[in-house]
Amino acid sequence: MEIVSPLPGTEPPRDCPRCPRLVALRRECQAEHPDWWNAPVYAFGDPDAWLALAGLAPGKHGANRTGRPFTGDYAGDLLFATLAEFGLSRGHYDSRVDDGLTLDGAIIVNSVKCLPPQNKPTPVEIVTCRPFFEAQLAALPKVRVIVALGRIAHDAALRAAGERLAAHPFAHGAVHRLSDGRRLIDSYHCSRYNTNTGRLTPEMFADVFRTALGLKDQTSGPNSSTSPR
Repeated sequence: MEIVSPLPGTEPPRDCPRCPRLVALRRECQAEHPDWWNAPVYAFGDPDAWLALAGLAPGKHGANRTGRPFTGDYAGDLLFATLAEFGLSRGHYDSRVDDGLTLDGAIIVNSVKCLPPQNKPTPVEIVTCRPFFEAQLAALPKVRVIVALGRIAHDAALRAAGERLAAHPFAHGAVHRLSDGRRLIDSYHCSRYNTNTGRLTPEMFADVFRTALGLKDQTSGPNSSTSPR
């Protein structure tokens, strides 16, 4: 199935050569699983979204396999169930890119586009991929709220907004006012590890989206002429 980005012109090429370690892993996966996506994973969702979800990076058996963020692994089960609960998706999520699922008012953009070993990109890889992440946030003028799924996404979103990291410490459920008028909400990543250990419960995750919906009409986007009060 052909996968089309909702943000054309902001994606890396499928054979992006920027990070040697990630390229090596991609080639290993291509040799081992030639029928997988095995390439930088595109953004997914509504290009007119008011809510952006900043993820970490593709999972090996999730997005790296299927080609769609959070699709095919446990993190996607919780994420897409929560989006459906709050009316931010249409259709039924079935762990496949051809399941007909669409997002309504929300879009997912990853801090790092390619699969990293052990799901842990290096600081250099995060910096190297930052231009794509920043270009995608810049291409979303209607976004008023960003939910950062984990510390890496939190830091990436702050840097994209030109903020000082020390002024906005990461904490689950914390809400940060950005200088461009948007709000950044922190969440622990919806990984199996975090949910199995009890660090993140479905109710804690749902609370993040309740907060986001509460801020929807109180927060301006980056091109607004007025600042939120």
